[in-house]
Amino acid sequence: MKNRVRIVFNPMNKMIEVERGTILLDAIREAGIMIRSICGGHGECGTCRVILDKGELKEISSKSEKWLSPEEKAKGYWLACLSRVETDCEITIPVESRVFSPKILLNIEAVVKKINPASKKYLLNMPAFQNAERPVFKPEGYSGPTPMVAETVIKKAHSLLKEKTVTATLSLTNKTPEIINVEPGDKTGINYGLAVDLGTTTVVGFLVDLTNGKILAKMSELNSQITYGEALVSRISYGSNPEGLRRLQEAAVRTINDLVRKISLTSSINRDEITDICIGGNTVMNHLLAGIDPAYLAYVDGNKKVSRKPIIRKARQIGISVNPESYVYCLPNVSRFLGGDAIGDILVSGMYESDEISLLVDMGTNGEIIFGNNLWLMSTSCASGPAFEGGGIRFGMRAMKGGIEHVKINPETCEAEYTVIGNTRPRGICGSGIIDATAEMFSAGILDFTGKIVKGRTPLVREGKDGLEYVLVPAEKTELGRDIVITQRDMDYFMDSKAATCGAIIVLMRKLKISIYDVKNVYLAGAFGTYADIKNVTKFGIFPEFPNAKIQPIGNGSIAGAYACLLSMEKRKQAEEIAQKMFYVDLLVDPMFSEAYSESLYIPGNKEFFPTHSL
Repeated sequence: MKNRVRIVFNPMNKMIEVERGTILLDAIREAGIMIRSICGGHGECGTCRVILDKGELKEISSKSEKWLSPEEKAKGYWLACLSRVETDCEITIPVESRVFSPKILLNIEAVVKKINPASKKYLLNMPAFQNAERPVFKPEGYSGPTPMVAETVIKKAHSLLKEKTVTATLSLTNKTPEIINVEPGDKTGINYGLAVDLGTTTVVGFLVDLTNGKILAKMSELNSQITYGEALVSRISYGSNPEGLRRLQEAAVRTINDLVRKISLTSSINRDEITDICIGGNTVMNHLLAGIDPAYLAYVDGNKKVSRKPIIRKARQIGISVNPESYVYCLPNVSRFLGGDAIGDILVSGMYESDEISLLVDMGTNGEIIFGNNLWLMSTSCASGPAFEGGGIRFGMRAMKGGIEHVKINPETCEAEYTVIGNTRPRGICGSGIIDATAEMFSAGILDFTGKIVKGRTPLVREGKDGLEYVLVPAEKTELGRDIVITQRDMDYFMDSKAATCGAIIVLMRKLKISIYDVKNVYLAGAFGTYADIKNVTKFGIFPEFPNAKIQPIGNGSIAGAYACLLSMEKRKQAEEIAQKMFYVDLLVDPMFSEAYSESLYIPGNKEFFPTHSL
């Protein structure tokens, strides 16, 4: 019997050879196919569904019984993470398991008034450069400390001694000035930087002209790490051994390099002309990119161990395909789950410069919540789970083509009207759609105030394998050919996320002794703040009411913060000051959270925080 087997994946028509006995999910990863895997391959989510068309698989655990019905198994459904490949196979990746390009927020707020990048170009003083045994690097017009010179640059300089004009690139990223490149001719007008939002799911890159601040190109890619788990805890677990860390770092670098390649081609520039990179990412993503063991981030005492200084590396150390001596600057982290992306949000909002009390919320797989003004900042993060991004819900999905993004329910018929990303037949429901649907279900009497589905309210409520379920879209109107439903298990999970988020906000408010009337600005970062219906957010009780506050979506604060720090040394200084200044509350060990969470397990919640919506 041969030891290697051949697998064909449809509809991608990709073929790969692997060792017999390989876990199917590992083979899918090796083939470079993006597949849903929220739990990272531990059989805890049921999202990596595949259909066996030909060949033999061997199930390695009975966990699949929790996620696959007998009818689905009869149709050939398997979970890729719980299946070993025994023979040559043909596998179909069904539409509900595929990861499509998401709807990505690319707009940013302009936050830089004066351009002063860390990377600048100067003409060299040629007599000093040419007449010494060892070239003297004296940039014309530069008056700072004598710069260091990388050894690779010194070697390169010897080949330029006969040039009439030489341009040097000077970097101030690593505090000590350093010449990171020399090139023939006057290239002072050609200098580029890369701002990156290194997200758990998606990576966004901006190519920026460092001489004038103009954004020349915008690109986005799915983070190649996604098949190793969509949740941060899954990435931490996978990256807690050297081989896992290597794979996750390579995946992040591969994604960034794909962006660099596409941006370079689109803009007709040479990748070596990119001389500075600024990264906005959460603490886990920053660690994985830099190759730092994330294992300690799994434990509560890890908060004390997280450095609040920016992570800085050379591009060549990480493997990013730009000028190899360029520096990579990661906005500083604050705690295990509050990182440089949140610092970017604060920079964009300007809340740290105002004397008014503001609240900033960035909801994703992990919720980041910050109160503050120009005197103080208090923050926390909550395990809101991926529910607000469509995760953990039976028919939940990222904001991608085919995702239901907004819902209205007729209170008389209880039938749903909806809009779908891409104007196609729906194949699932994304975060903003779930918020709308649950709020509308409550208003229509399909949900009671504890989040339980009400039996008998409408024929669209029926018994299902996860208890009662509400039919949002009938099978004949879906791309899946199956009813899209919201189940009681979905509601229990979503109520937990709602209570965690609202409870976290309440804890900070009580510690600060402020009321809903004291908050003057609410800044909402990311896709949640841009696409979610804020009226439904408060109606359902995810956020308290803030009657005196101006609600301000700020877009992608992570990429905007990276862009600001790419163009301004002053913004980098502010980012570092914000990280040092921030007081962080860890809800896992805070006794106030349990009470706040419990009182938030109702729709909408405590009347103190919901004076107009409470029953």
